[in-house]
Amino acid sequence: MRLIGRTLNQIHSPIGAAHALLGERTNDRALLDLSQAAPSYPTAPEIADHIAAVARSADGGRYCPQQGLPELVDVFAAELSADYRGEVDPRQVLITAGCNQAFCLTVSALANPGDEIILPLPYYFNHDMWLRLEGMNPVHLPTGPDLVPDVTEAARLITDRTRAIVLVTPGNPSGVTVPPAIIHAFADLAADRNVALIVDETYRSFRSTTEPAHDLFARPGWDDHVISLHSFSKDLAIPGYRVGAVAGGPGLVAEVMKLLDCVAICAPRIGQEAVIAGLSRAGDWRRAQVARIAAAQKIFEETAAQPGGFELITAGAFFGWVRHPFEGESTESVVRRLVVDHDVLTIPGTAFTPTDERFIRFSFANLDSDDFAELGLRLGEMS
Repeated sequence: MRLIGRTLNQIHSPIGAAHALLGERTNDRALLDLSQAAPSYPTAPEIADHIAAVARSADGGRYCPQQGLPELVDVFAAELSADYRGEVDPRQVLITAGCNQAFCLTVSALANPGDEIILPLPYYFNHDMWLRLEGMNPVHLPTGPDLVPDVTEAARLITDRTRAIVLVTPGNPSGVTVPPAIIHAFADLAADRNVALIVDETYRSFRSTTEPAHDLFARPGWDDHVISLHSFSKDLAIPGYRVGAVAGGPGLVAEVMKLLDCVAICAPRIGQEAVIAGLSRAGDWRRAQVARIAAAQKIFEETAAQPGGFELITAGAFFGWVRHPFEGESTESVVRRLVVDHDVLTIPGTAFTPTDERFIRFSFANLDSDDFAELGLRLGEMS
C-alpha cells in the first residue's frame, strides 16, 4: 500500500515522543510528570456514582442524539448563558468527543485545503498538526513579551484565503488569559473581514477571576462569526470519557454534525452522562479543584523563581511557560536530559513554535507541595 505524504511528513504527538524517553532514565527515584495537562486526580463522587448507575442501565451503551443528549445540551447552554451573562440557545450547542474533535471538525467545515487559519504563537500543537494534515495552511501570528495576540498584527495577516482566526484562552502552552477587550476586538475584526473567530476555552474555569471571559454571547447575532469551543476533561477530571462542545450558529452546527456522523456518530453516552452530573451536581467539587490548582500555580511560580537559570515567562491554568538557560543546546536535548538524568518529564517548546526559542512547557496541576520542593531541587541539579 502507499501512504500519503500529507501524513507521513507530519510530526507524531509530542506527548508520545516525551513518554518514549522514559525507558532511558538512569535513576530509580519517582518521576515528576509535568508533561500532560490531563488530571491525574479522580473525578467527583457525584459523577462516579451517576456513571456507575448509567453503566448498569439498559440505555447506558446506546447511541445518543447526534447533537448530544438533550439534557446536557440544555444544561450546558444554560451554564454558558449564566457564566457569560449572555444568551446561548440549545440550538447553538453541539456535543463532541472532546475539544480536539470540536476544533478539527469545525475547521474542516470552514476551510478547504490551501485555505489559511491564523494561529497566535505559541500555538496548541494539535491545532497546527490538524491544519497541516488537512492540507490547510497555518499562518502564525507573532506575539509580544506578554504573549497576548495583537489584533492589528492579525489584520495584516488576513488574505483572501483566510477562513478563521484562532484564540486559545487561557493558553496552552502559555497559560495566558486573553483580556476580554482583546477578544472583543478580534470578534470585531472577524466580522469586518468576514472570517470566523474560533475561541478555544478549554481552561475557562481555571482563570484568576469568575468574571465572564468575554461578552460575545451578549451580542446580537454573535454566532454569525464567533465559534466557542469547550472541554469537560479538565473541569470534571474525565479526560478519558472524551466530551467537548461547540457553541456556534445553528448552520455551523448542522455542517459539523455531518462530519461528526462520519468519524464518531456521536459523543460517547457515558461521557455525556458524566458531564450532566458534573454540571448539575458537582459545583462545590469543581470550585475546590479550581482553588487547589490556583494554589499550585503560586507554588510553581515560587519554585521557578529559585536560582538555577530557568526563567518563568508566564503561568496560568495548568501551565508554566519557562525559558531554559542552555543557549548552546537544543531544547529537545535539554528536555531529554531533564527526564533521563533528573526524572522530570516536560514538553519542549518546539512542539508549540516553529523555531527553537529555548522554551519548555511545565504542566504543574498534578503536583503536590512535596513535589514542588523536589522539582526545585532537580532543576537546580541542571545548573
